[in-house]
Amino acid sequence: MKLIVALGNPGEQYLRTRHNAGFLFLDHVVDRYGIADYQAKFKGAFTKGTIENKDLYFLKPLTYMNLSGNSVKAICQFYKISSEDILVIHDDLDVPLGTIKIKKAGSSGGHNGIKSIEQCLGTQNFWRLRIGIDRPPLKEQVADYVLSNFTNHEIGHLADLYDLAIEKFSLLLDESTKASFSFSLQEK
Repeated sequence: MKLIVALGNPGEQYLRTRHNAGFLFLDHVVDRYGIADYQAKFKGAFTKGTIENKDLYFLKPLTYMNLSGNSVKAICQFYKISSEDILVIHDDLDVPLGTIKIKKAGSSGGHNGIKSIEQCLGTQNFWRLRIGIDRPPLKEQVADYVLSNFTNHEIGHLADLYDLAIEKFSLLLDESTKASFSFSLQEK
């Protein structure tokens, strides 16, 4: 991967929300590997660094979730990044809390940030790291649910999950990885 994009919403009020699981994960990675502080660039928070001898760009679009594609398109055009070299990290209602699934391409699954990226890039052909946030009991509660804060207990589980994901980061960066895979805290 040349570009790692995390989806979320900017602003203090969204910091610990389920929809910001991607932002939280990328911040965890950047902190763990001692990557330079973010700068305002490409309609987002941008930094670059090296992990496992791979030079990478890191981006958190600050356009709000539904317009994330504008930020991704800007950086891809500037650095001539192919969609196949993008990993998008985002929350997923259809994945259980404590589980991460990685896949290439596929549908947006109704995720507006992914829809926006697909529209702006004109393709679904990019990698996705889907962080499970569970689904609320009633379909009508989805909008409020994704914008609700994680509980302290859930944040603790996410930190453990993110640590496990970092252990497997070499799989994400290995260009020979062609298949989808998943892992969860239950497997640890």
